[in-house]
Amino acid sequence: MSGPSTKQSFAARPGDPDRWIKSADGSAARGQAASGFTARLTIDVTPELRGRIKVVAFQRGTTVAEMLRDLLDREFPANEGAAR
Repeated sequence: MSGPSTKQSFAARPGDPDRWIKSADGSAARGQAASGFTARLTIDVTPELRGRIKVVAFQRGTTVAEMLRDLLDREFPANEGAAR
């Protein structure tokens, strides 16, 4: 057997979270907008809710991601003092 691994574990926390969040991680190379930073957010929903969200997005002629980004922008405006 060998000694303990010096490899960083998958769930290790970054030393500087703000810098880590804003770091260029290749998202532009994957087709994301190069003008701004993006981050992936994963949530758990029931299969029924997921289906309803997908149907509404299709009916509106948009993607689920675009529709949810708009919803989150309305709910959590950049100007925290803005009325909802």
